[in-house]
Amino acid sequence: MYIKFSVIPETSALFLNFLYNYENVRDFYPTNFRDEQELVKNLENYNKNLEHREKLVHILKRQNITENSSEKTIQNLNHLLSENTFAIVTGQQLGILSGPLYTFYKIITTIKLAEKLNIQYPELKFVPVFWLESEDHDFDEVNWIKILDNQNNLVKITYNDGKEPETNRGPIGENQFNLSFNDFIITLRSSLRDTEFQSQLMDIVQSYYFPGATFKSAFVGLVKHFFDKYGLILLDSNDLEVKKWLSPIFAKDIEKFSFISEELILRSAKIEEQFSAQVKIKPINLFYFEDGGRYLIEPDLNNEFRLKNKRKKFTYEKLLSEIENSPEKFSPNVVLRPICQDYLLPTAYYVAGPSEINYHAQIYPYYSFHNLHPPILYPRASATLLESKVKSILEKYYLSVSNFYGDIEVLVKNVAEKNLNISISSIFDEVKSEIDKSYEHLKETLITIEQTLRDVVENAKQKTETYLNVVKEKTIAAHQKKNEIVLRQIYKAGNILYPDGNLQEREINFIYFANKYSLDFIDFLYDNLNIEIFDHQIIEIQ
Repeated sequence: MYIKFSVIPETSALFLNFLYNYENVRDFYPTNFRDEQELVKNLENYNKNLEHREKLVHILKRQNITENSSEKTIQNLNHLLSENTFAIVTGQQLGILSGPLYTFYKIITTIKLAEKLNIQYPELKFVPVFWLESEDHDFDEVNWIKILDNQNNLVKITYNDGKEPETNRGPIGENQFNLSFNDFIITLRSSLRDTEFQSQLMDIVQSYYFPGATFKSAFVGLVKHFFDKYGLILLDSNDLEVKKWLSPIFAKDIEKFSFISEELILRSAKIEEQFSAQVKIKPINLFYFEDGGRYLIEPDLNNEFRLKNKRKKFTYEKLLSEIENSPEKFSPNVVLRPICQDYLLPTAYYVAGPSEINYHAQIYPYYSFHNLHPPILYPRASATLLESKVKSILEKYYLSVSNFYGDIEVLVKNVAEKNLNISISSIFDEVKSEIDKSYEHLKETLITIEQTLRDVVENAKQKTETYLNVVKEKTIAAHQKKNEIVLRQIYKAGNILYPDGNLQEREINFIYFANKYSLDFIDFLYDNLNIEIFDHQIIEIQ
């Protein structure tokens, strides 16, 4: 089963056109992911010299290879030494336990796309790469997971490190879990239903997530645990050797910031004429690590620069000197990150979610500025997992998944009314019709006596209709109370199908399903996600 993205609330028009009407957005995207000939033409731009590839593989081997690395991962790393090997790349913030489900959907899409291309183009090689967005500093976006508890209530389990909410924690990937992380684990254990899989699953989780581990080390461990066997390569940009390699990109961003920002703003304005721009363009797309925090660099007066929310300032010469001598202190923002990625990697495709696809439309001038060729954007697989018991609820009340995309209270009210042996609406419509007839007859009779009685009759009719509506609402409310089981079933279905008014993949963590259905859950996802379906998939899980 599939649902068109146009049915899903708040899906942007830009993304919808990218998926279904490419000609409408050709001015904003240089390649059409549906046209396989685009790949053949694009690959001519990606062959990098041997020295570049040797340097890349040296870094990736240092970051990836351990005594437990799979043979496939090692083979993929070695393949990158060949000029006929290309990367299929995706990336994501380092959410606790990998964050919402769509992180795994991105990874699976990336791996399966590489495998598909390897079959389709046997003379070439494609390897999957995951870019660790470990430098991001937004703690509130990565410190939580959501699951359904034993009572099928949606619960948000949050790690609180004890710091003030507005604290700038610097690159989240480097942040260590403190002893309060034990509270997170305790809450998680008590919230998960007791199943035969829980003990082993929690052992796996706690082998990577524990006080003293970092967001990055834990995320890497968990992702490797599930995906190393598929040959997935991880790239951490918050690495001294990588930062030294990227220093020319950082320097150019400072040297030409005025020109770059103007080009990107003009591009964004053009998009705004028809659609909505995803991100607000900043004058400079670099952050600076200072006093444990990550601060945006902004232009100041007299050709100087400052850190946002800090008193620290740089002259132009001092800032460029810092980039040359201490590149590890600099960090790209969301706009510059793709440029850094494709400067390092021979990226044939970037597997992206809707928001990423939207903001890429704004940044293509950046590629030309750095003499880089942009990869083809490939939409990640998108899915809702439909459990058998939830499917039974839908069938019982003649509902579809998309029915939950509206107001859940309205849906509950409609289902409650339909569940009556008699139709409330029909009864009250019938009564209203009789009232209308009676008052019309009364009005026709009374106006023969006195014309002013018309208004008296109309006012009386309006009051009667108001009282009738009150009775109808009370009847529906009484029926809802009488049918609490029905209501609980609808709310339960809503909690898992459209939790907190959002797609399941953007809210629920994998551990809910793995705990309930077995440790083979990731393999189930891998087997059942169809990366060639560019609609929202409904996947049944038993």
